[in-house]
Amino acid sequence: MAEPDQRITTVISDFGGVLTTPLVQSFAAVQDETGIPFEQLGNAMAVIAEKEGKHPLYELEKGQVSEVDFLAKVGDALEPELGHRPEMHRFREIYFEALHPNEPMIELMRELRDGGHRMAMLTNNVREWEPLWRAMLPVDEIFELVVDSAFVGCRKPESEIYELTLERLGGVVPGRCLFIDDADVNCEAAAKLGMAAVHYQHNEKAIPEIREALGV
Repeated sequence: MAEPDQRITTVISDFGGVLTTPLVQSFAAVQDETGIPFEQLGNAMAVIAEKEGKHPLYELEKGQVSEVDFLAKVGDALEPELGHRPEMHRFREIYFEALHPNEPMIELMRELRDGGHRMAMLTNNVREWEPLWRAMLPVDEIFELVVDSAFVGCRKPESEIYELTLERLGGVVPGRCLFIDDADVNCEAAAKLGMAAVHYQHNEKAIPEIREALGV
């Protein structure tokens, strides 16, 4: 266990892929329903990024473009490659139908809160999706703070969003924080700022790592 003056007091968790089932399952559902392969979707976004100088998904997650405009741009880029206009208006419904709460992780978050840890959520998300993901789990019961990229204009792994989270927690120092995310690059960015980090891959690995980091 860490020394008292070095103990971790604050847990900062990602949402999608940590407190939910893996995001790849939801993207696979979108692929199956729309018939648009991952590779072609990625290529379409790369074409937009090259043309506009900004990655459309990152702009969506920063709240700089609406979901409707994002899907329209992707549809425009996909049409020449697919030979037809893809049907994308149900993207969010298909995505969330395949996304489910990760109950063991949610229970751990509740246990940590009850044990006296401060709890925050830091998510790259889509502004229009907020009612859907918040309805999936007891967000406000567990987390005192939610920082959503779509409402603050920056996203992980940009240092600004981590610094904003610490500021909104009242200036907690990075060394007192444990960050949990399913994207290694996001964990690396948190560690670079001085946070302890757990790269979530599955419950059997992550839950013991979290308990060890916190000494619980």
